[in-house]
Amino acid sequence: MLLYLLQQETSSTELRTECAVVLGSLAMGTENNVKSLLDCHIIPALLQGLLSPDLKFIEACLRCLRTIFISPVTPEDLLYTDATVISHLMALLSRSRYTQEYICQIFSHCCKLHHWHSCGFNSLPQPLLCANGPDHQTILFNHGAVQNIAHLLVSTSYKVRMQALKCFSVLAFENPQVSMTLVNVSVDGELLPQIFVKMLQRDKPIEMQLTSAKCLTSMCRAGAIRTDDPCIVLKTLPCLVRMCSKDRLLEERVEGAETLAYLIETDMELQRMASITDHLIVMLADYFKYPSSVSAITDIKRLDHDLKHAHELRQAAFKLYASLGANDEDIRKKIIETENMMDRIVNGLSESSIKVRLAAVRCLHSLSRSVQQLRTSFQDHAVWKPLMKVLQNAPNEILVVASSTLCNLLLEFSPSKEPILESGAIELLCSLTQSENLALRVNGIWALMNMAFQAEQKIKSDILRGLSTEQLFQLLSDSDVNVLMKTLGLLRNLLSTRPHIDHIMSTHGKQIMQAVTLILEGEHNIEVKEQTLCILANIADGTTAKELIMTNDDILQKIKYYMSHSNAKLQLAAMFCISNLIWNEEEGSQERQDKLRDMGVVDILHKLSQSSDPNLCDKAKTALQQYLA
Repeated sequence: MLLYLLQQETSSTELRTECAVVLGSLAMGTENNVKSLLDCHIIPALLQGLLSPDLKFIEACLRCLRTIFISPVTPEDLLYTDATVISHLMALLSRSRYTQEYICQIFSHCCKLHHWHSCGFNSLPQPLLCANGPDHQTILFNHGAVQNIAHLLVSTSYKVRMQALKCFSVLAFENPQVSMTLVNVSVDGELLPQIFVKMLQRDKPIEMQLTSAKCLTSMCRAGAIRTDDPCIVLKTLPCLVRMCSKDRLLEERVEGAETLAYLIETDMELQRMASITDHLIVMLADYFKYPSSVSAITDIKRLDHDLKHAHELRQAAFKLYASLGANDEDIRKKIIETENMMDRIVNGLSESSIKVRLAAVRCLHSLSRSVQQLRTSFQDHAVWKPLMKVLQNAPNEILVVASSTLCNLLLEFSPSKEPILESGAIELLCSLTQSENLALRVNGIWALMNMAFQAEQKIKSDILRGLSTEQLFQLLSDSDVNVLMKTLGLLRNLLSTRPHIDHIMSTHGKQIMQAVTLILEGEHNIEVKEQTLCILANIADGTTAKELIMTNDDILQKIKYYMSHSNAKLQLAAMFCISNLIWNEEEGSQERQDKLRDMGVVDILHKLSQSSDPNLCDKAKTALQQYLA
C-alpha cells in the first residue's frame, strides 16, 4: 500500500514524502523487513522517485535507499542495473547537504571489490573483475566520483565530510587508478593527501582519524605515495598504532590493527618502525584477553559485546604479527617471546572461526621463516601437529599458507622433519601436487623437494612411490615454470649420494632419462636447462647409473652440444657431466674416456681450456688431466 502510494504521480508530494519516511523506518527494523521490501521491488520505486522535482521528497527517497543499502541482505548490484542511475546520483550531489551525506553513504556501501584484506598477505591476488563487466570502483570512478566528491571533504557539515571520506577509503582500496588520481586532486588549493593528514590529527574524532588513515594506507599500497613519505612515516603509521591501544573501543582496535597490518605488509622499514612504536608488540598481546573473565559475569551486555569482538581481535592481532615478522629476525624473536605466543598460535589453528584459523596460519608462516625459531620454539611446541591437522580438508585459502609453512618446517635443519614424515606428510603433499590450484601444486612439490634434501634412502623411495611416474611426468610438463623448477629440484635432491643414485636409477632409470631428454629438447629457459644438466651430472656420479648415460648416444650428443653453448652456466653444467663420466679412479673409466674422445669431446675441452672464463678454463684443464693420468 505504502509503495503503491509512493509511486502514484497523483498522490500529493507531502503524502509521497511521508510514505518514503515510513518505509525508511520499516527498513531500519530486522533483516526480514528489508528482505520483504526488496521482494516488493522497493529499490526501482525509490530510484524512480529521485526524478521528482521536489527536494524534500528526493531526500526522503535517498534516506530510505541509504538505509536499505546499508543492510547486509541487500545485493550491491541493484544500484548498477540501470546505467543512468549513477549519473543521476552524481547530479543530485549538489542539491543539499542531505543528498551529499546519503549519496556518499550509498556509494560506500555499494562499492564492493573485496572486503578489506580478502587478498594480500602472501596469498595469490583474487581476480578484480566480477563476471559481469567492470567492478563497482571503476564504474563510480568513470562517472566522475573523485571530482564530484572531493570538495565535500571541506563541507561545513561533519556528517558530509565523514561520508565523503568513507567513500574515498572504499574507492581507493587496492585500486591504483583511483589512488594515482587522488594524489593530484586539490580542493581550495590543498592536495587531498594533505587534507587526509589534517583529518588524522589527534583532536579529530576517532572514526575520522581511522578512515583517513585507511585512505592514505590504500594510496601508499597502490604506489601513489612512497613508503618513506613523511605523511606515512610520521602521521599514518603512528595514528594506526594509537588505534591499537587499550583505551580504544574494541572495534577501533580491530580496524586499526588490520589497516596497519596491510600498510606495513610488504615494507621492511615500516615493519621495523611499527615494531618500535609505543611497545606495539606487547600491546597486541592484550588482544587475546577477551572476553575478560572477572568483570564479564557482572555485565551480560558487556560479555556479549566482548564475545562478538573476541575472534575479530585475535584475527587482527595474528595478521599484524604476521606483517611485523615478515622479514626481520629480531622482530620475530620479540613476537615469539611475548607471553604465551606460541600457545596462542597453536590454539588459533584449531579455532572454529575460519578467519581466525587463516590469520593464525599466516602468523605461523611469517615466524617460520626464521631458522632459529624453527629449531627452538617450533620444536618445543610441536607446532607441526596442529599444522598437519589444519592441512586435512581445509579450504584452498588456508591450504596455500599452511603448505608454505610446512615447506619451511621441512627444511633439513628443522627438527620437526622426522615426526612430520611419520604423520603421513608424503601422501598429503603428493596429493597437493595434483591440485588445480597453482599455488598448491608449487607448495606440494616444494615441500617434497625440501623433504628429499639429504634424506635417507627410504624417504626418497617413499616420495617416488607416492608421486608415481605418471605424476612426475605431469609435473615436468606443467605450464608453470615454478612447478617445473621445483620438480627438477626434487629430482636433483633424490639423485644425490651414490648408493641412492644407483638405487633410484635401477628402479626408475628409464623414465628419468626420458624426462631429461624431454626437457633438454623442449623450449625452456636457461635455469631449467641448467638444473636438468645438473641432474645428469648427479646421474653420471653414480657407479652403475653412469651406464644409462654412456649407452644413450642421444644424451651424450646433447651434453656435447651444451659444452659449446653460448651460455657459460650451461657449459659448466655440461662439463660436470663429462668430468663425472671420465674420472680415472673408477672402473670402466678407460672405455668411457675413449668413447667420449671419439665423439670429439677432447677437442672441445682443449678449446675450453683457452677460455677467458676462469671457471670454464679450470674445469676443462681438470678434465684433460684425467686423460693424461
